[in-house]
Amino acid sequence: MGAHVSRTDFEWSYTEEPHASRRKIILEKYPQIKKLFGYDPNFKWIVAGMVFTQFVMMYVMKDQSWPMIFLVAYCFGGVINHSLMLAIHEISHNLAFGHARPLANKILGIFTNLPIGIPFSVSFKKYHLEHHRYQGDEIKDTDIPTYLEAKMFCNTFGKFCWLMLQPFFYALRPVITYPKNPTKFEIVNVIVQLAFDVLVYKLCGGKILVYMIGGSLLAMGVHPVAGHFVSEHYMFRKGFETYSYYGWLNLITFNVGYHNEHHDFPAVPGSKLPEVKRIAGEYYDNLPQHNSWVSVLYDFVMDPDIGPYARIKRKNHGLKS
Repeated sequence: MGAHVSRTDFEWSYTEEPHASRRKIILEKYPQIKKLFGYDPNFKWIVAGMVFTQFVMMYVMKDQSWPMIFLVAYCFGGVINHSLMLAIHEISHNLAFGHARPLANKILGIFTNLPIGIPFSVSFKKYHLEHHRYQGDEIKDTDIPTYLEAKMFCNTFGKFCWLMLQPFFYALRPVITYPKNPTKFEIVNVIVQLAFDVLVYKLCGGKILVYMIGGSLLAMGVHPVAGHFVSEHYMFRKGFETYSYYGWLNLITFNVGYHNEHHDFPAVPGSKLPEVKRIAGEYYDNLPQHNSWVSVLYDFVMDPDIGPYARIKRKNHGLKS
């Protein structure tokens, strides 16, 4: 089963999360960063092109063999779907149409969700924004694994299995640990997505549903683009809770690798995060960072010092949302 993890608990912090204070310091020195706030007018067209690419692929793949379905889902379709998930991440911050047009952002999110096959766009936003506001909070930050996950997947083989099952933990963890009543737009998201899935099944058959949903799940598990799930906040260096990655996979993931920059300035679109790094480089260059998401996944599995416990947590103080 491999080496057992060395940690027996999370790393508890009794200080505030670092991003708000660093944001204040950087803006005092570089107020021009405020000019980067807003939205990217090209973003919606890029997303639309990706969605329509998947629509074309549904037609191309409908008569392919099962091995080809899974191969293309892993190597191509799943990569696009994962990129669309990260587009939904951008949309959750209103970076598609700006804060003045929340309805337009929601509608684009539901549209972006279609090829992924599983409705999550609207639900993601209400949990993700609390991940930013209460980073590390033992209740409100549902990005952090549960004690059950950490205890069950506590050796080399277990960590590999945990990576494969990551999509299910991301989907189920918030519902179990921090349940919230569904909103009307969440219900709309579910209805629209299920209607689309039925339409795809009627027109293209079950193989295409597997291509859609299977690709989404495969690309969230043991897959190069899924390395960001681990690289962003797992404690590879003691005391550091957010890490950036500056490699080429940012080109297909809306620069989600610029993660310290994103948490410092969530109002800056992904396309402009490299400019934040260029302007305020002295605040980021010396922070621990990753050079490869594949290496991140390998180290997570093989290094006994890394595992689901390798996260910084903070006590919940009953803060209101």
